[in-house]
Amino acid sequence: MQESQQKAPIHKISKEPTFYYFAYGSCMCPVDLKRSLGENVHPYVIGHGILKEYRLRFYGYSHLRKCGVLDVVQDSTSLVRGVLYELPWRFSGNLDKREGVCQEFYRREIVNIQHEGEIYKNVRTYVVVNKLLEEIPPNDWYFNVVLRGAITCGLPEEYCWHLFDKMHGLQQKSHQTSNIDKKNFKKTRNS
Repeated sequence: MQESQQKAPIHKISKEPTFYYFAYGSCMCPVDLKRSLGENVHPYVIGHGILKEYRLRFYGYSHLRKCGVLDVVQDSTSLVRGVLYELPWRFSGNLDKREGVCQEFYRREIVNIQHEGEIYKNVRTYVVVNKLLEEIPPNDWYFNVVLRGAITCGLPEEYCWHLFDKMHGLQQKSHQTSNIDKKNFKKTRNS
C-alpha cells in the first residue's frame, strides 16, 4: 500500500493550504457540512475512507440536537467507514466550532485513513471527550443526515445497511425501554 502525505487530488480547486478530514457522522453529508462551513464542500470530497482499529459508537449527547451523536473508539478488531475530504485551511476554525472543540465536546484526533489502496496520514477526525457509559440513540433528523451522507458519498451499500441497523436498533431499544418505564410508572402511580 502506498502512503500519501499531501497527495493532490484531481479535483483540487486552488493552491491554498489544505488539510485532510475524515467524517463518519453527520459531516459525511456535504449539504449538512455546508451549513457550518458556509460554502459548497462537494468539490473537496476525495471519497470513501476507512479508519482501521476503531469502532462506531453513540457515546456523545448533543444538547443542540437533543439526541445521541456518533463517536469512534479504539478497537483493534473493527473499522469505521466514512468520507475523506481535503478541505481548505480557512474551514478549520468553523469545523472546530461545529464539533464543539472549545466546549470540549469533541477533540481533534489525528489518524491514518485508507482510500483506494493509499494511506493518507495526518488526517483530522474528531472524538467525543467525555464519553457516555452507554449509547444514546440518534433522533430521526440525525439518523437521516448520517445515512444521506453515506449514500451521497458512495459508501458501500453493506456499510449503509450497517449504519441503518445500528441507528434503528438503538432507537428501537430506547422505545422499548421507554414503554417499560411508562408502564412501571403507571403501576406505581395507581398503587
